[in-house]
Amino acid sequence: MQRLGLRFLRARWRVLVRLACWSVLETGQTFLTGYAPARALDEGFLAGRPATGLCWLGIAGLGVVVGAYGTARVYAAVAALVEPLRDRLVARVVARGVREGDGGALSGLTQQVEIARDTFAGLVMMSRSFLFTSVGALVGLLSLDPLLLLVVAPPLIAGLGLFAASLRLLARRQEAFLRADEALAADLGTVCPGLRDITATGAEQQIAAATGARIDAELRAARSLARWGVLRVAALAIGGQLPIVLLLATAPWLLAHGVTTGALVGALAYVTQSLLPALRNLVHGLGTGGSRLAVVLRRLLRDGSGQQDHGTDERDRPPSPAPAPALSLSRVTFAYGPHSAPVIEDLDLSLQTGAHLAVVGPSGIGKSTLTALVAGLLEPRHGTIRVYGRPANGPDRAGLRVLIPQEAYVVTGTLAENLGLLRPDPVPEAELLAAAEAVGLTPLLEALGGPSARVDPTALSAGERQLVALTRAFLSSAPLALLDEATCHLDATAEARAERAFAARPGGTLVVVAHRISSARRADRVLVLDCRHTAYGTHEELLDRSAPYRDLVGDWTPVPGGRSEPALALRDTDGLDAVAGPGLTGDGRHVVAHGPAGQVQAPGDLRDRGALGGEG
Repeated sequence: MQRLGLRFLRARWRVLVRLACWSVLETGQTFLTGYAPARALDEGFLAGRPATGLCWLGIAGLGVVVGAYGTARVYAAVAALVEPLRDRLVARVVARGVREGDGGALSGLTQQVEIARDTFAGLVMMSRSFLFTSVGALVGLLSLDPLLLLVVAPPLIAGLGLFAASLRLLARRQEAFLRADEALAADLGTVCPGLRDITATGAEQQIAAATGARIDAELRAARSLARWGVLRVAALAIGGQLPIVLLLATAPWLLAHGVTTGALVGALAYVTQSLLPALRNLVHGLGTGGSRLAVVLRRLLRDGSGQQDHGTDERDRPPSPAPAPALSLSRVTFAYGPHSAPVIEDLDLSLQTGAHLAVVGPSGIGKSTLTALVAGLLEPRHGTIRVYGRPANGPDRAGLRVLIPQEAYVVTGTLAENLGLLRPDPVPEAELLAAAEAVGLTPLLEALGGPSARVDPTALSAGERQLVALTRAFLSSAPLALLDEATCHLDATAEARAERAFAARPGGTLVVVAHRISSARRADRVLVLDCRHTAYGTHEELLDRSAPYRDLVGDWTPVPGGRSEPALALRDTDGLDAVAGPGLTGDGRHVVAHGPAGQVQAPGDLRDRGALGGEG
């Protein structure tokens, strides 16, 4: 990071020269702060020449005006130094966020980048001010009497030394605090959208305990940072306030050794009006802002793999074909609350690279929960989940799987930008067009005006948004694709085309949460989730030995036009209609009962998403 900083400053040496030149005026102002009053006293008022005294005070006032003009010009030079830094950080954060599907990227863009920008500007102003103010004050003390410099300089140097020694410790505490703050923000970002599900499943105590632990960790980090902040106070007391005490305590000795009264008053003016304020700004600004800037820049300048410059860590690259299964689950159990019945219990599953699995079952049985577990958005209560031999919730999971939910998102921008969100670099147009053709996006792409056409997300239908999201996932480098009803707004033909495209990706593995029997027929294997009779096999095998699967297949009835829709009754144990059929308007949302029979929630009010939604 230091090399990057020096390279950034060297590229803007002209700005630094201009900044230094305008700051020289501030040095002159500081010099006159003590020198002019000293001469006004010694050569003017104490010598019986008030006109001379007033003249020297006038010169001091003129110095203030000239210094203010220089300070105003300094702001323009600082802006020329700071804004390019902000632009580079924004570009890097955006690239990292869309490449990793980083949930903290928006926070990084709106909070950490602005912290870096404002802190860097403040540090430039404060460090520049302290440097030139100190030079002006020390030169002034030397010009008044060298003895004054001997009294003021040693405690000033000692205070600066203590402060410099504490910077590394403060930076570590600041980083711990920022890490705790980010962890809490990420936790709340997952919890808040899922409050409804948490309440419905009775998981309030479990979620409250986990969130409370995050809050306690941030509180401990904040207290540690505050305790070490005492060193800043000590450095300020030694370097800025002790010289005042020494000047007053040694005043008789100084006067006896030839220091004039005006020189002593001028020295006090240097310390109280220049050195002390400049040191206070430096200690508080650099102590808090400097350590924060170092931490924030270190976190922003790294890429998704943790490196700071360029290149991709091997962990983020899709693994080469290996004996390890593409997906393996071992005795996985998950429940939404400590006292809730498991949604998934003791599930074992193994998929080799290139497999195509369809997951079927009644609504609410746990299909979306399974994809969220594989994606690492949820953690199982028991058991292990591995993607290409690595933990599903490990730090390197971003490059291994991509989850496409039912509710697809499209951002404002060009179509090419939308399709390349999961790629670190712009997608070549030829590759983009080929992916659009494979998934079935080409008609929409041509209707919009090509890859460079700007997209208004509100103008797209739900099916068009799903096509954009599917093509985006198809272009990602993640070998495992999880389609959680990601084609529910498409007709059967478009759905088949998209699924076949994903199944045909070289080295790719596909898991589809199916809402049509045709999806299950296309898959190599079918997983039937049922509270009592979970089964796994081919379509034909399951028809022979799985009664729940036969019931599901029997309830999927073909309708004119080549589409197949689920009928209403899916053998729900309460006799409730669990899935919306063709006669119920809407966009594929489920009708779910949260109370006794007859209390059915209307479509459009409760969605099969919440904490599990989002692409990653």
